[in-house]
Amino acid sequence: MLKDIIKAISGDNEEEGKKIRGSVVLMKKNVLDFNDFNASILDRFHELVGKGVSIQLISSVHGDPGAFSIRNNHHSEFYLKTLTLDYPDQTRVHFVCNSWVYPAKRYQKDRIFFTNNVNFSTLDYMTYLPSETPSPLLKYREEELLSLRGNREGELQEWDRVYDYAYYNDLANPDKGPEYARPVLGGSSEYPYPRRGRTGRPPTKTDPNTESRLPILMSLNIYVPRDERFGHLKMSDFLAYALKSVAQVIKPELESKFDNTPSEFDSFQDVLNMYDGGIELPKGLVDDIRENIPAEMLKEIFRTDGERLLKYPLPQVLKESRSAWRTDEEFAREMLAGVNPVSISLLQEFPPASKLDKNTYGDQTSTITEEHIKNNLDGLTVNEALEKNKLFILNHHDMLFPYLRRINSTSSKIYATRTLLFLKNDGTLKPLAIELSLPHPDGDQFGAVSKVFTPTKEGVESHIWQLAKAYAAVNDSGVHQLISHWLNTHAAIEPFVIATNRQLSVLHPIHKLLQPHFRDTMNINAFARQILINAGGILEFTVFPAKYAMEMSSAVYKNWVFPEQALPEELMKRGMAVKDSSAPHGLRLLIQDYPYGVDGLEIWYAIKTWVEDYCSFYYKTDEAIQKDSELQSWWKEVREEGHGDKKNEPWWPKMQTRQELIDSCTIIIWIASALHAAVNFGQYPYAGYLPNRPTLSRRFMPEKGTPEYEELQSNPEKAFLKTITTQLPTLIGVALIEILSRHASDEVYLGQRDTPQWTSDTAPLEAFDRFGKKLAEIEEKIMNMNNDEKLKNRVGPVKVPYTLLYPTSDEGLTGKGIPNSVSI
Repeated sequence: MLKDIIKAISGDNEEEGKKIRGSVVLMKKNVLDFNDFNASILDRFHELVGKGVSIQLISSVHGDPGAFSIRNNHHSEFYLKTLTLDYPDQTRVHFVCNSWVYPAKRYQKDRIFFTNNVNFSTLDYMTYLPSETPSPLLKYREEELLSLRGNREGELQEWDRVYDYAYYNDLANPDKGPEYARPVLGGSSEYPYPRRGRTGRPPTKTDPNTESRLPILMSLNIYVPRDERFGHLKMSDFLAYALKSVAQVIKPELESKFDNTPSEFDSFQDVLNMYDGGIELPKGLVDDIRENIPAEMLKEIFRTDGERLLKYPLPQVLKESRSAWRTDEEFAREMLAGVNPVSISLLQEFPPASKLDKNTYGDQTSTITEEHIKNNLDGLTVNEALEKNKLFILNHHDMLFPYLRRINSTSSKIYATRTLLFLKNDGTLKPLAIELSLPHPDGDQFGAVSKVFTPTKEGVESHIWQLAKAYAAVNDSGVHQLISHWLNTHAAIEPFVIATNRQLSVLHPIHKLLQPHFRDTMNINAFARQILINAGGILEFTVFPAKYAMEMSSAVYKNWVFPEQALPEELMKRGMAVKDSSAPHGLRLLIQDYPYGVDGLEIWYAIKTWVEDYCSFYYKTDEAIQKDSELQSWWKEVREEGHGDKKNEPWWPKMQTRQELIDSCTIIIWIASALHAAVNFGQYPYAGYLPNRPTLSRRFMPEKGTPEYEELQSNPEKAFLKTITTQLPTLIGVALIEILSRHASDEVYLGQRDTPQWTSDTAPLEAFDRFGKKLAEIEEKIMNMNNDEKLKNRVGPVKVPYTLLYPTSDEGLTGKGIPNSVSI
């Protein structure tokens, strides 16, 4: 350890005639935005040292600084961005800290930060595998990891820097009443689930296995490790207060004070009024809202001019046409280029079969026959269409059928659905048939009662076809939110965030590789558990599975396989791609104009090349992988704790080869960045107009001879809107997805780093530069494809170009951009 503690008021230190000048960049606690580095920066040591803060340098080798400890004796915390030391020989040692430092009384040991710079005596770089760590630093490296793991006891507080695991036992609120009870997700074969970050709150009084919840007004205080919390530019206050206000204030007020038909839109124009002029509300309601929501929050949540409240930006799906969303072509195109392009699959047998247990659910084989579809196959027989890979299916049957009786006992009224589609010669899809299935009234073992609907252009049958599409879209919306979005990105990635911080030192090259892809994830997930996916939360109110939503996502997690999260594997599993040595990267898409697949593969292989270049620099052999103690502990913990309900699965990579490391890190980065972007930032552009992506259905298909059928004949718009989402869930749902579809102004996108000095290793920096240039090429390629009129799926009838996998974006509601992480 160096003797020189930097203590001179001038910021200089003299020892044996050597003068060192140091500077720091930090933020006080109460600065509005600690990411705005032009505000309230203290950059001289005399403003820091001598006033309750001490710094001690720690040598790496030959007495050169490899780390420093810092002790904060003030009463409040500060955010330490960087520390820089300038030596007389013009050598600069740079420490990138980016961390909150709390008063010393909150820590058992002083905080340690390691340098990111070259060690100027030995020309070694400050990215070390465990076995290569200089011996003076090894103890601090190990102690820091122990500190981050905590002791697994007690309730965690704001200042704790502890990463630990827990089950999803914090969604229920049984003390509030039995209707708020929910099963614990994770830790059982019945309800497996990825782990979440532990908070350690005490159990509820009613159920010792359920963790007590924070009051809604305390939502901002939900525990995540302090450095995982949003910066102010990330709208932490806005996000929490906006959602809280919607749930706490807006919802009950709207319920009690809406118009004469408080639960209904009477026409499509009623819905369009949300964007064209706003929905005018009674003065008393406006006053009540203003009393409960700060003015700046009101402006962000509900665009307002005077008394006209609840005005939303016009979703992209409506900008060029108010009716194109209703076309069959657009309905099908959005399965390839919409907000949920990851559910469609190749139909490989006809009629479609079921994998549900026949002893429990009877014969669930589809009732769609050749007679239903033969006239729409462009002259082909069904067998010929199958052989030519022309038939596709959006299959929401097996996933939903076991839940139908329970879901339909609530206010929701849904079907299990199968949607068959045909690939035309121009590369677009056309729907052939939609099958709506319900459980047999005499019992599940008797199979399904199904009806098949086919496209019709005229008369009441055309309105019935529009309803059939709506039922399929409702299911797809729920599967999108619960599975494609929440489970497969947010929930699946959190265990990797926790394990990386617990087992990989900040000096470890894989920590440096992955850390940008974990930014804000624990915080947004904690807010989701507090406000969105909890019992009685916004998701249960706005999406059809209601109280069974999270339980259903647990059932789907039973089939989650880590290697199949790789895009090429996932595409091949759905039959959307096949191996082909003559195709780029050896993979050929069966629908050539599949925007998600085309752009996704470009991004996937760019990420993989970057990861391969990076990992190959630090690991020259497979043996180096096997001997890396931190890496092995990390991967063991991911499998056995983070995704602990999957620990005995044979498909886990063994992490014995460099290729396994490259493949695994590529999957992690893909999930956190591009996959999440593809299923998140299109929410408002496509689903901001609820008739296009309804999330609820409240009554079944009208039967001939009923008043509902007569209404469908006489007023099809009203009948349609009375079937799908009501006014209040629409207003709340649209407010939510507007928030979740926006990019913050401090967003960091794929191919970018928020700190240029993240490493001093030349080869990784050059590889990262190549990665950035490759992404820029992909951006140009995407724009060129969107302008190619032959590629009809890239724009479609609604004239919305596919940009969800366009890497960069401006802030706001743009419908493009790939942030590094699951950050919203």
